[in-house]
Amino acid sequence: MSEITNQVGTSITALMREFNIITHNMANISTVGYKRVCNSFSKAIDGTTPSDSTGTVDLTSAFDFSQGNITDTGRPLDFALMGDGFFVIETTKGPVYTRNGMFMTNADGRIVDTNGRSVSGEDGPITLPPTMSLSEVHVSSDGSISANGALIGKFRIVDFNDKEAELLPAGGSCFEAPKDIRPGLAENIVVKQGYLEASNVKMVDELVDMIMVQRLYEANMKFITAQKETSGSLISLAMG
Repeated sequence: MSEITNQVGTSITALMREFNIITHNMANISTVGYKRVCNSFSKAIDGTTPSDSTGTVDLTSAFDFSQGNITDTGRPLDFALMGDGFFVIETTKGPVYTRNGMFMTNADGRIVDTNGRSVSGEDGPITLPPTMSLSEVHVSSDGSISANGALIGKFRIVDFNDKEAELLPAGGSCFEAPKDIRPGLAENIVVKQGYLEASNVKMVDELVDMIMVQRLYEANMKFITAQKETSGSLISLAMG
């Protein structure tokens, strides 16, 4: 009986983690380039539990890298990616990868993200000439940046192919790669200037998952309460 109780306790811990992840997804429904965490949890029914209403929960988490909706912003330094790939952001700890293409220029004319970190080009950081107006900047579908017919640079856009699932969260809709994984240049990717990729969180799906988690949590708690009442009755009976 104690083994079953321990399994239920483990299920409750997993369900609490599940609930926290769902609420985190919901909180980021408006975050540009955010990729939801999807959870594969299953209910293993234990035939010895009352009404087969509870069981253990196997929880694994992974990022859902599916495409988010593309929204029109009209800003010349907003970019959305269509297809598999990531922009590369240079940090003091090494590159991180993101689908958030909300960029700007710093005082030196370098293209940076909202945290002031350089956006990587295929030949290094991308710097716009000081005399250039942002309205003159044109970015083609392959990520090439030009103005008045002159090529300035090209975004470095990478893809991890079948290793994408091994990316780790780095904060701010960014990911980092394990040291033994190296990306290649993305193929069949389309860059859209003046657009951003929205979060791929779907509120309805998250609400459905939340309701399921709450029901499983309540079922497990009822089972624990029933076990405590049964134990209490047995102790009272034994003590006469």
